[in-house]
Amino acid sequence: MSQKPPQENPLHNILINVILPVFALSSLSKEGDKFWHIGPLYGIILAVLPPLAYGVHHFWKTKKANVFSLLGIVSVLLTGGLTIYLWNKDGTIKPNAGLLFGIKEASIPFILGLAVIFSRRSKAPLLNAFLYNDSLFNVAAIETSVAEKQVEPAYQKLLTNCTWLFAGSFAISTILNLLLAMHFLGELDHTAANAREIYNEKVAKITGWGFLVVGAPLLLILAATFFYLMRGLSQITGIKRDDLLLPR
Repeated sequence: MSQKPPQENPLHNILINVILPVFALSSLSKEGDKFWHIGPLYGIILAVLPPLAYGVHHFWKTKKANVFSLLGIVSVLLTGGLTIYLWNKDGTIKPNAGLLFGIKEASIPFILGLAVIFSRRSKAPLLNAFLYNDSLFNVAAIETSVAEKQVEPAYQKLLTNCTWLFAGSFAISTILNLLLAMHFLGELDHTAANAREIYNEKVAKITGWGFLVVGAPLLLILAATFFYLMRGLSQITGIKRDDLLLPR
């Protein structure tokens, strides 16, 4: 019997792939008189290191890519690269900062939503990476029961419905991210002498409020998708809900 790969700690995932990069971008990438104000370029480099190291370590242990690390790296590069583009040498920022940053914030969940939908028929659906995977569900027992009861069409329909529900959460995130960025950066005086500093403060606020304004609906929809999946699997396979999950 092959040994099951060690389970990831979701708190570690969030800390290393989200919180540490956000801190580096919002606090270290400033240009000021503090020793930790290292500028946007070095701020990007430091922000990329945690998710990059975590992703390499995860791949070395499991031989699988870590989706959250990839997202963290892409998000850091987009945010940092956009910041370098928006900052002018005279201390001002470009006038379309709010719109461009909003598009950047909306682009990742938009692309993810499309990827979730189009990966449904692939060998590695993103629904499995985020939710329906063998580190949480007893997938082997579920698929065995599906085969024995000959309920494959109902099983695939359930997974398709969950895919659309899950993709819908990214659609909501796309809209909310755009509105949030436009709200905080839309009225920014791009000609102010301290426009860069104000920009950094606004980006930090966008990130902080994003956990509440964007994160809460995502968690609610993810929870709804999870319970819908649990209920459907139990009805299709006859397996009790507690037995659908692996023992923790």
